[in-house]
Amino acid sequence: MKREDVRKVLSILSEEFPKWKAPIVKLIAHKTKSPFNALVCAILSTRTRDETTAEVCKSFLQRVRSFQDLLEIDQGELERLIYPVGFYRNKARQLKELAKQVIQDFGGQIPDNLEDLLKLKGVGRKVANLVLSEGFGKPAICVDVHVHRISNRWGLVKTKTPEETEFALMEVLPKELWRDYNRLLVAFGQTICKPVKPMCGICPVKDYCDYFLHGS
Repeated sequence: MKREDVRKVLSILSEEFPKWKAPIVKLIAHKTKSPFNALVCAILSTRTRDETTAEVCKSFLQRVRSFQDLLEIDQGELERLIYPVGFYRNKARQLKELAKQVIQDFGGQIPDNLEDLLKLKGVGRKVANLVLSEGFGKPAICVDVHVHRISNRWGLVKTKTPEETEFALMEVLPKELWRDYNRLLVAFGQTICKPVKPMCGICPVKDYCDYFLHGS
């Protein structure tokens, strides 16, 4: 894929997007515009199906609305509240420690810059960029396995890790496209450009894709 085709490809995906299931964490964060919601739901979503994440986040956010709430809630109640998610005991401990850290180090407010976000316990670049883009509305590229895989299939980047992909995409993509890139590619990757047996026959952007055109 040529750099100059990216805007056209994303425009096509944007038209198709309503037919696909939106990534639940992005959907929650996008609707609420809340850094807190984006961060805690991203943590709860790891190793958990989207349907389960949606149910847990809904009940969790009705009971826990701030880091102070998170600090004060009983550990047992917290575990019961998030029980359906994977590794719920570990995540309950992580959320408690995160609440304490944010209150002690940042006055209870999630930092709005990458450097400080990465200081938070258990927060890597993917989650930090999600919080920046969806919670704060700042330009950031959240790279997960779908974004990494598809960007390489397209031939837009040639990288071995998601972190390499993030930095490569920052050089390739216009900044105004950064926020939408993850949202569109995750839904596209879950629906059509799957890890195994991608559905190239019905892909709306196959004519731009190196994997389809050249088998690489």
